[in-house]
Amino acid sequence: MVLLAIATTCLVLFATWGGSKYEWNDPIILGLIAGTVLSAAAFVLVEHRTPEPIIPLHLFKDLNFNLSTIAGLLIGVAMFGAIGYLPTYLQMAFSVNATDSGLLMIPMMGALLVASVVSGQLVSRTGRYKWMPIAGGVLVAAALVLLSTLKPGAPLWEICAYLAVMGLGLGLSMQIMVLIVQNSFPLREVGTATASNNFFRQIGATLGSAVVGSLFAGRLADLLVERLPPAAATGGGAPGGSNSLTPAVVSTLPAPIKEAVISSYNDALTPIFIWMVPLALIAAVLMCFIKERPLATAIEHDVLSESISEGNILVTADDAAAEATVRAGGPRS
Repeated sequence: MVLLAIATTCLVLFATWGGSKYEWNDPIILGLIAGTVLSAAAFVLVEHRTPEPIIPLHLFKDLNFNLSTIAGLLIGVAMFGAIGYLPTYLQMAFSVNATDSGLLMIPMMGALLVASVVSGQLVSRTGRYKWMPIAGGVLVAAALVLLSTLKPGAPLWEICAYLAVMGLGLGLSMQIMVLIVQNSFPLREVGTATASNNFFRQIGATLGSAVVGSLFAGRLADLLVERLPPAAATGGGAPGGSNSLTPAVVSTLPAPIKEAVISSYNDALTPIFIWMVPLALIAAVLMCFIKERPLATAIEHDVLSESISEGNILVTADDAAAEATVRAGGPRS
């Protein structure tokens, strides 16, 4: 657990600080990269030797697990990279308050909920699921393209529609990827496989937020310096510098400075959406190679068979039938 924590922390820190707080060739960034690689390698060695590993390495021998985990990580990067800054973007670019910016995210969550429920019902009835994460990845990519076209002053229904497309894509992909993982392992390993898959998806979500935040902050600072008058370039005319550029402060700025700040905010963020489109498309392509296995419908029978094969159940089928007869009031053998 210590090695896993060190590897994860170093990974997130160098993704967050690299290119923004520190140059990529800075000793701190190079040290974090080295720490990520060394601690991850040590973690693999420990997991290979310990009798009860946290993430059993044999999980990675399953093709469906690998594809679903990588695709989930990529979708996590795109998802959290996109939606992490949208509420603040809506406040800045469309002059809505914090509550309204949160409410404007409802179309995405509503579409995600509907897509999750409907896809679950379809899987239960048909047993077919491979096409869903493929379609979900394509929809997420389409939503990112649409979000990259946003401009200040666009109608709010347009933003809601784009977010709904994102929600549909996420609803069709995220839970189905978990289902694929769970359907690839026996009952005794379902919890471990699910937790491992979720861990890597959370890594993707954290990386998405960190990388997008780093890129966005750097681009915003450059655009503010370029577009604002020299006297206001350090903070958009706001006391305290650029860190004080909150939506409330921006709304009180003089019109020319306000427009420059809003346009900088928009142009710093929206192009990043298009950069994440390949991630969603790669996830969709990876899911094309998933082997669509029949859904497990007899868990108890599977557990019984495994236990018998391992010698954990001493009773035979005839003994079980005799016991059932006795309980029903029949003769004892």
